[in-house]
Amino acid sequence: MNKYIVITTINSPTIATKKFISFKDWTVIIVGDKKTPHKEYQDLDCIYLHPDYQEKTYKDLSDLIGWNTPARRSLGYIEAYIRGANILATVDDDNIPYDNWGKDILLGKEIEIDCWDSELDLIDPLEVTNHKDLWHRGYPIDLVRFKNQITYIGKKKITPLIQANLWDGDPDIDAINRLTKRPLVKFDIKEPFCFTKISPFNSQNTLLSRKVIPYYMMIPCVGRMDDIWGGYILQDKFKNSLIYANATVYQDRNKQDLVKNLEDEILGYRHTLNLIKSSSLINNEYMPKNAKLCYKEYRKNFNI
Repeated sequence: MNKYIVITTINSPTIATKKFISFKDWTVIIVGDKKTPHKEYQDLDCIYLHPDYQEKTYKDLSDLIGWNTPARRSLGYIEAYIRGANILATVDDDNIPYDNWGKDILLGKEIEIDCWDSELDLIDPLEVTNHKDLWHRGYPIDLVRFKNQITYIGKKKITPLIQANLWDGDPDIDAINRLTKRPLVKFDIKEPFCFTKISPFNSQNTLLSRKVIPYYMMIPCVGRMDDIWGGYILQDKFKNSLIYANATVYQDRNKQDLVKNLEDEILGYRHTLNLIKSSSLINNEYMPKNAKLCYKEYRKNFNI
């Protein structure tokens, strides 16, 4: 089985990046950006996509995405697919993998797992964990006060195509949540779980089946909703295909401006719920024009 890890970074090789590269049964693709110290990746056992290569190979999409954005990781998804990836792991360079990372992959297997339902349009995945006072980045702020209104419906058979593993340490939560709580977490999840409704997942520790790669990209021009809105679009295409599983990384979060993060999530505060309620999650008035063009151009690269 061909298994690929895709990372985009502007940093020197981190502890996390080096450990991912050390996993012998995975091939790592590093997507460089303008600020990335390119020479520092030349001698590492990975595939490094230099900006020149990206411009030459994916010119139209590269120009639409622009530079200095995590959305450039999408070019790595295409590259992994073309190289024959059956499983794609999309990860961040500040998420240090545990020794069990990548050991329990459930994609493409029929499994029976715990399932929850809600009368709301979305369910927050953190609601069923030991940190239900937090909520996932990209969960609609409009629904936070109602988010505990979920019902356990028992075991459900599912063949997952998306496996979103959780993350200990500095969690991927909403900016308001982080600014007010500054939490460090340790999730107690032991078994995978799923929901009957759409739910946010990110691009920092998630496994994708080959089948869904052509339909998932980090959407540019939407701030910190890039991977979240991309995940909602993917779930709309592949319904009942997402599971969450135990934490397999520790996030030692790169230094960030938390107020800037808040500003970059404003579009989500305003329009995520509107997006979910739209008849088309990509072609609607809330999705920027360039984002729509990017998604269309991204899909062209798969020839399917």
